[in-house]
Amino acid sequence: MTHQHLQGRWHARLQPATPGAPAQPATTAVLQLGPHPELAESVRGTVQRGETRAQLSGDVDAGELTLEESTNGTNISATWSGQVVDGSCGKEIHGTWTNAYTSTALPFVLRKQAGWQ
Repeated sequence: MTHQHLQGRWHARLQPATPGAPAQPATTAVLQLGPHPELAESVRGTVQRGETRAQLSGDVDAGELTLEESTNGTNISATWSGQVVDGSCGKEIHGTWTNAYTSTALPFVLRKQAGWQ
């Protein structure tokens, strides 16, 4: 998988990871990624969770996804780290979203949406 495979629209599902706590609904988000204008083998885009919108940039290397999220355009507010699922043809990634301020870590599933790219 290359940075070009990351380009497009992705749906994310973040599941609260609190053992023993009452079940909470998953959070959903939409990621829109395109070519990074300054880094040839990276992507840049946005993530939308409800009313919250943040910027993203990152890449994939040997099946390892790394995205940095910024709510203010300057500081990293969260990171997305994951692995491409074997047999998914690069259309599903599982990993962990980590809030940079609180160290809260939530498991996520990213699924690429069909469409023209």
